[in-house]
Amino acid sequence: MTISSPPVPAGVSTAIGHRLWAWRWRVIVGGALVGAAVWWGPGWVLGPVVAADPVRRVDLVETVVATGSVQTPYRVSISSQITGTVREVDVAEGQRVTAGQRLVSLDSSELQAALIQAEGAVAQAQARLRQLEELTLPTALANRKQAQATLLNAQQTLARATTLMRSGDETRVVLETAQKDVDIAQAQLRAAELQVYTASPGGSDYVTAQTQLNQAIANRDTAKSRLGYATITAPRGGVLISRNVERGMVVQPGVALLGLAPDGDTQLQIAVDERNLGKIALGQKAIASADAYPDKHFAAVVSYINPAVDIARASVEVKLTVAAPPAYLRQDMTVSVDIDVAHSDDALTLPAHAVHDALSATPWVMAIRNGRAVHVPVKLGIQGTAQIEIRDGLADTDLVLAATSDVQAGQRVRPLGP
Repeated sequence: MTISSPPVPAGVSTAIGHRLWAWRWRVIVGGALVGAAVWWGPGWVLGPVVAADPVRRVDLVETVVATGSVQTPYRVSISSQITGTVREVDVAEGQRVTAGQRLVSLDSSELQAALIQAEGAVAQAQARLRQLEELTLPTALANRKQAQATLLNAQQTLARATTLMRSGDETRVVLETAQKDVDIAQAQLRAAELQVYTASPGGSDYVTAQTQLNQAIANRDTAKSRLGYATITAPRGGVLISRNVERGMVVQPGVALLGLAPDGDTQLQIAVDERNLGKIALGQKAIASADAYPDKHFAAVVSYINPAVDIARASVEVKLTVAAPPAYLRQDMTVSVDIDVAHSDDALTLPAHAVHDALSATPWVMAIRNGRAVHVPVKLGIQGTAQIEIRDGLADTDLVLAATSDVQAGQRVRPLGP
């Protein structure tokens, strides 16, 4: 059995249809208003949905980032001490050398001739001194002895003549002759003694000969040194980082021919922003990487802070010592350095983008409390590259809006968690 609905009178259906057709715009507008209320109503009442960052506890490290280059503590400029023509260059740029290794040879023919001449002068002066010691002095001693004997004989003759003169057995002429002989013998003795003195050590002839020998030896040593200057050697071990000399060049004293980076500690020289000067201290550890090898890292320690500030660049020169430099490091290589200036374990932190006026004296955040945005002053601690330590003003359960949010303080909001 089929049950059907009672038929609607035609007149009634037509009347309702006409009425709905007449109110069609009211029906459309009303439906739209109902849909808008369903869609936007919660936002008007409960506030907009906004992204919020929770406060987290993490181990935070603050670093100062800077760039610089690889340097040795000092460099040695190697030059010639004499003017000469380069005969041979025995090393190449980039080569490692040892202390005393020959680097450059100059033409030394004139220097060798000068040395031979100086050695001849030394031999001549030595012969002159030996002549005084072996011939002149012994002869002078013999002459003095003979003069002493002559004087003694003359004095005895004078004594006899005086006795005979008194007894009348001798004439005055004989006495005067004997006195004259004594005077001559005394003069000869004085001359002999003077000859002995001048030929003895401390005498004028001996001192002159010794001085000539010393001068000749000095000239020989100078000539030998100048001959040694014709061979330029490495003052210490290291790596040659520059070469400005070739065979056949005429070199002058003081003009750098080679640049040497001595073996020893490797340093990184960086420029730190003046604003970070108060954070840098000697002994701080750092992690560095060369731009040519960005995936490789090595340790360094702050060893020098320049007391002066570079006004032009508003930066401070800082040097770090690398105790174990990797083999790939090269002089003047560009490096990036992260200096560990502070760290805090289990620190209360926020993303850096959530803090307003982080560099000012009054930083603040827009926190969400009881469903509303609240302006909260905070005290900051360590500032990492992505996170900032919050030392006061927030709790572990707080949510904070990003600094770029346009929400006003007191406005209702609905947080959208991370």
